[in-house]
Amino acid sequence: MSTNAGQLFDRLVVETFRLNGRLVAAGDELVADLGLSSARWQVLGALELSPVALPVAHIARNMGLSRQAVQRLVNEMQSDGLVRLAQNPHHRRARLVMLTPAGKAAFGQAMLRQGPWAKALVKGISAAGLGAALEVLTELRKRLETEIDREGET
Repeated sequence: MSTNAGQLFDRLVVETFRLNGRLVAAGDELVADLGLSSARWQVLGALELSPVALPVAHIARNMGLSRQAVQRLVNEMQSDGLVRLAQNPHHRRARLVMLTPAGKAAFGQAMLRQGPWAKALVKGISAAGLGAALEVLTELRKRLETEIDREGET
């Protein structure tokens, strides 16, 4: 990697960390009165977007979080009536996490708020610019996932 590319990558990583922090804080503020946080919203989204119920480990892997962190969130959300647990026919101990009607409603409300917020945030940024950013971030994520998968095989 050339020095220029290396420096740009370093700046991209730092900016991504900063953006992540701002997105989490903004998300927390956007959905706080719904009894959600950004982390809870992510779990609800993972469940809503999946065609099947998922065990905690799969949710964690899909979100890039630790199983323990997702388990804590699921336990809290179960107590709050946002999710329920069901038996997993493929694994006795890894129960399946499912949205309750209250969880579906909370996710729906969060998404209704997210649309106008996102539209205002990206105003003035070209679709081409957003597409290029998405392409680069997606490629970097895929490379990191491939690297992690390879390390797990050795």
